[in-house]
Amino acid sequence: MRTRRVAATGVELTQLGFGSSAIGNMYRAVDDNTAQAALEAAWDAGIRYFDTAPYYGLGVAEQRLGRFLTGRPRQEFVVSSKVGRLLEPSHHPTARGDTIFDVPGDMRPVRDYSRDGVLRSIEATMQRTGLDRFDVILVHDPDDHWRQAVDEAMPTLTDLRDQGVIGAIGVGMNQSGMLERFLRETAADVVMLAGRYTLLEQGALNDVLPAAAELGKSVIIAGAFNSGLLAQERPEADAKYDYLDAPSDVVERARRLADICQEHATTLPAAAIAFPLGHPSVINVVLGMGAPEEVTRNATMYADTVPAELWEHLRAEDLLHPDAPTPHETLTPRG
Repeated sequence: MRTRRVAATGVELTQLGFGSSAIGNMYRAVDDNTAQAALEAAWDAGIRYFDTAPYYGLGVAEQRLGRFLTGRPRQEFVVSSKVGRLLEPSHHPTARGDTIFDVPGDMRPVRDYSRDGVLRSIEATMQRTGLDRFDVILVHDPDDHWRQAVDEAMPTLTDLRDQGVIGAIGVGMNQSGMLERFLRETAADVVMLAGRYTLLEQGALNDVLPAAAELGKSVIIAGAFNSGLLAQERPEADAKYDYLDAPSDVVERARRLADICQEHATTLPAAAIAFPLGHPSVINVVLGMGAPEEVTRNATMYADTVPAELWEHLRAEDLLHPDAPTPHETLTPRG
């Protein structure tokens, strides 16, 4: 599996990444054996970049990833985690928490983008994963916390990067506009953009992607399936979009995409994986995967040929931004 480097750093990511939100029991519980089997399948497929966060399962994802990586040579894999949500004991424990994760409600996420909060978060992540360093640390979802993230979180991460404790730093969000500001106004090396540069929508071409190209910085794409809407060859009426039930017009657009993919002897999810890596600033597509079958399927689609004619057909049908750069014939050239 080919790699791409976070610009201006020595951190290299495999072009396909393992997102650990699913093994953190997002929407539904995944047992330990299935989670470990999914991670094993990712390793066997050549995936060496693993993304996690304290918020994913309120610590469950980090713990499971840490157990899997124990004993593997540290130089053979890359891990990113996040700061901005500290995990604290719940004042009123419940059988299931009130987040999107199916985990007990004995812990609660508390927003904290302060210097102390960042340092405490990284220390706690080290304890949960058993790792003594991280390749990438991202500020997680600072949508309503711009000032503290810029004044405290990012300078703290910059210090840690400059000391060699972290290889690269940045921000992860579901919106592109503020990510552009982080690229332009902070020392971020990379941003993780979730759901805003996909086969379904390309609004990021108006802000964060041109900024990354101009500044020589990098972008990781998460949410390439738009919360599952593009994950099936034929989207279902009850598919999710942005973590909620997809509106009917969005489902219809996804089905039009699927029909054209079928005409070109490929599939909607294969094209959804391939598309973002056509942009020169995009270095990775990270997919949330909770079972070994999902991993094997996604790794196979990553290597599938996606005909160049598909992209032109989508443009002709006004289903793809006219200025979106696209892969030529395959997602990643062999060799």
